[in-house]
Amino acid sequence: MKLPRSIAGWTIAVFGVLALAMGALGLLWPEAQLRMLGLEVPETRTAGDYTGTFLVASSMAAFNMGVYYLLATVTEWRAFYRFTVVFRLVTFTVFTIAVLADIAPDGFFGVAAWEGLGAVATAVGLRLDARRVAPAGEVGTPAGPDSAVTVEGGTGAAGAAPADAAR
Repeated sequence: MKLPRSIAGWTIAVFGVLALAMGALGLLWPEAQLRMLGLEVPETRTAGDYTGTFLVASSMAAFNMGVYYLLATVTEWRAFYRFTVVFRLVTFTVFTIAVLADIAPDGFFGVAAWEGLGAVATAVGLRLDARRVAPAGEVGTPAGPDSAVTVEGGTGAAGAAPADAAR
């Protein structure tokens, strides 16, 4: 796998690896995941208790989400990065409300905090990456080893002509 080429890419990669790992943990050792969330792990389950079913479903979703995030990192899919900032903040809000409304245990606030901090880290990364864009006010990808931006003559990001060529 290629390493991320931007600060925002690193934040997405870290979240992707952790989502993949937590999803695998929930599939392989569900009791550990329940304990991490501060949920009770009874000796036996009663009829109609679908905790295991829900845990398998959410763990598989987390595993898949980890794969999606890592794919976005490899392709440097910046629109996806921006999209995650918004929806991770929504997730933070919903999970925080669930804890405050006594729908979820206090330990679940850690999940909310992780989502909120991850969203802020990615937003900051996107902002810092935007400041690393090539000089002369060109809009494009962050300058770096894979950047196609040139200052004089040449082409801009994705083969677009530089702003000065239109004059």
